[in-house]
Amino acid sequence: MMDLNVTALMHLSQAALETMKPQRSGHIVNISSVSGRGASPLSAGYSASKWAVGGFSEGLRQEARQDRIRVTVIEPGVVATELTDHITHTQTKDAYEGRIKEMEMLQAEDIAAAVVYAVTQPERVNVNELLIRPLDQG
Repeated sequence: MMDLNVTALMHLSQAALETMKPQRSGHIVNISSVSGRGASPLSAGYSASKWAVGGFSEGLRQEARQDRIRVTVIEPGVVATELTDHITHTQTKDAYEGRIKEMEMLQAEDIAAAVVYAVTQPERVNVNELLIRPLDQG
């Protein structure tokens, strides 16, 4: 989880940054999670990785702004994805599925719209963070 959510993200973002620096423009959008704003039982590792994405994105934003490169982190709440297919710990999977069964989850299109919003702002605007939750999510 840390390798994918943090280490790979750092390497990819740094590679993108090196490509954008000579142009003195660009926009990096990282996807985190509402779990990066607070921990919950049974998801400590996931939460830790998403906290790291938020912290890395803020540091990268500060580093990249001198080159006129924008950085945004999108932090979705519950989105209708195949996430539960990858949860192997039965107690965690059951808890998550129980929490979302009555919820109208966000759709991929909702997150795509948030990305479009962030990247279509005037060049003087950097949308640092977008926290998006379903209306039903506490």
